[in-house]
Amino acid sequence: MKYSLISTAVFGALALSSQVAFADETKETETMVVSATRAPLQQSAVPATVTIIDGAEIRQQLSVSNSLSDILGNLLPSYSPSRQKLTSSGETLRGRTPLYLIDGVPQSNPLRNGSRSGNTIDPMLIERVEVIHGASAIQGLGASGGIINIITKTAKSGTEHQITAGLSAPTSETSEGLSYDAGYLVSHGEGQWQFVAGVHLRETGMYVDGNGDLIGVDTTQGDTMDSSSRDIFGKVIYQINNEQQLQLMVNHYDLATNGDYVTVTGDRANGIPATSVRGEIEGDPAENEVTTVSLNFSDADWLGADLKWQLFSQDFSALYGGGRFGTFQDPAYGADLYDQSRNDSNKLGSRLTLNWLEVADSNVDITTGLDFLRDRTYQELAQTGRKWVPETDFENWAPYLQARLNEGPWSFSAGLRYEYGKLIVDDFTTLASYGSQDVEGGEPSFNELLTNFGVVYEFTDEWRGFISVSEGFSMPDVGRVLRGIDQPDQSVNTFLNLQPVLTENNEIGIEYFGHDLAFSASYFESDSDLGARLSPNADGIFEVNREKTEINGFELSAEYSLTQSASIGALYADNDGEFDSDDNGQVDTKLGGRNIAPRRLNLFWSHNWSGMVDSRLQLNKFFDRKIYEGAEAINNFEGYSTLDASLNIMTDSVGEFTIGVENLLDEDYFTYYAQTAGNDGRNFKGRGRTLRFNWLYSF
Repeated sequence: MKYSLISTAVFGALALSSQVAFADETKETETMVVSATRAPLQQSAVPATVTIIDGAEIRQQLSVSNSLSDILGNLLPSYSPSRQKLTSSGETLRGRTPLYLIDGVPQSNPLRNGSRSGNTIDPMLIERVEVIHGASAIQGLGASGGIINIITKTAKSGTEHQITAGLSAPTSETSEGLSYDAGYLVSHGEGQWQFVAGVHLRETGMYVDGNGDLIGVDTTQGDTMDSSSRDIFGKVIYQINNEQQLQLMVNHYDLATNGDYVTVTGDRANGIPATSVRGEIEGDPAENEVTTVSLNFSDADWLGADLKWQLFSQDFSALYGGGRFGTFQDPAYGADLYDQSRNDSNKLGSRLTLNWLEVADSNVDITTGLDFLRDRTYQELAQTGRKWVPETDFENWAPYLQARLNEGPWSFSAGLRYEYGKLIVDDFTTLASYGSQDVEGGEPSFNELLTNFGVVYEFTDEWRGFISVSEGFSMPDVGRVLRGIDQPDQSVNTFLNLQPVLTENNEIGIEYFGHDLAFSASYFESDSDLGARLSPNADGIFEVNREKTEINGFELSAEYSLTQSASIGALYADNDGEFDSDDNGQVDTKLGGRNIAPRRLNLFWSHNWSGMVDSRLQLNKFFDRKIYEGAEAINNFEGYSTLDASLNIMTDSVGEFTIGVENLLDEDYFTYYAQTAGNDGRNFKGRGRTLRFNWLYSF
């Protein structure tokens, strides 16, 4: 395994960057335990490149954006520009798909990736986000690009109530673009009990581009504009005794588009964007409905170990908009057939973790455990009840062992994780458009031994270097593979494209953490001998291509404290990748915008004007990416820049007010995805200047 090492201190401080000098921030950051690693480690000891985004940073970013993907796009240098839609398809971390978790519960679906993982919780219910960059198997399958672990709100001693409200609108169209949200959260901690409960509601209007036109609504993949959402959340903690604790978390999230607008198709060749007009859509509006439940038991002294055992479930249902695609046609149902698809996935799992610190009075720490996951997934065509992807079960067992040695300025980590997976599929028949092929079911299984190794060396108190080697394990979107079988006499047991995707990640970097300056530079390589690149068919429906892929990149982060109250910083990333287009074992063709983010530079200035007022100004610049010639040149990327500003005002009596402006200069641009992987119907522009006002009151 190439277990991604720590570029933590810098990335964490950048994510938490605000008003205080770095010397003070370092001391506080060093005490933070990162739960995404499954071991009780300080951030500086985590064998991975890590970014921590805390609650204050989330609220600050929500003043200029309204989704988690926007926040990640602003704060992670190698995260793709947000599509500003309900789908996260094409939003990658270091060129590959990350694994989303909520309190350790996987939100990503390994068998049929519906690309909705970034929209399963309202951001206002998030306490912090932990991001491990690069392929990793520490949380199980699916993290070929990294891990994004969302930590939900927790309670403190005493009783606290929080009321939140927000209002936003584009400055060029305040009526149809008006959005508003409101929420309530109560928390209580006393004696052996703690609980927190809340609800957050959103009504989102239309988005408007820099030219004052309504941005096209994605009626197929789904959209966050012209939508309604609600999130109902609860968490209860019972402290059994000094060592043992029980915790239950439940989160139910539902987002549905209202279906009040239809898309006016654009023209990519002539630079005409897809826009929206009022109208009634055909079929049912797109929707995301997700329920996540986890039950955690911990014992701080079980046979000398810190034991953590989590049982979890997730019910995921994603309805997509429809169309009269050739793929959906079947003479048995008539001509010019309209249909739409729905992904349903149910996960049950168990995660057992044991941590022994300073084993036998040595400098060695041991982490071991056993993970189990059962995922049951199918995809149907909702209007006709046809199965597009047959009901598929996946069972995954994974014991693992991790060791850490701290010896003076050296820190070593190494481990093994054994993955056993079994796929269970009954006989099924593909859709008529694939030739109504009868496919023999089967129970293929996979065995993979994943290794990892990492070294950190502290040259001085301020300088650190690291090298890491890690592997990630994921499934190649089995649903897409199975539903696309168009040849007779195929068997699930022998179908090559069901083999898992192994991603190898190498990284080397150096960090400086001084009194006024924090700096980090790292280079990584991410390779897969049998990747899973997606490409669209004639209907624009993506299919899986199993090809060798190689991705590499460079990341740079820096922040400098001008004074005790002001700092400036920069994030820079340059990623590139290729795939094997002719199956000769050598990569030869550039990966497009659906996989690789453009070269980008993020600049920011944070200032604490007083104990009650602070501000942030941030610039996101995306550089040109021109890798195509001839007829494909239409997929080249013309870069753009956006400027955001926010002002936060805290009062003693009426709460905290935040005023934010997204795209302050009203830049008129086509999104990265629209330029590099879109079509005429999805030739969407990005949001123009939008004003947001948020209020938070605690009592």
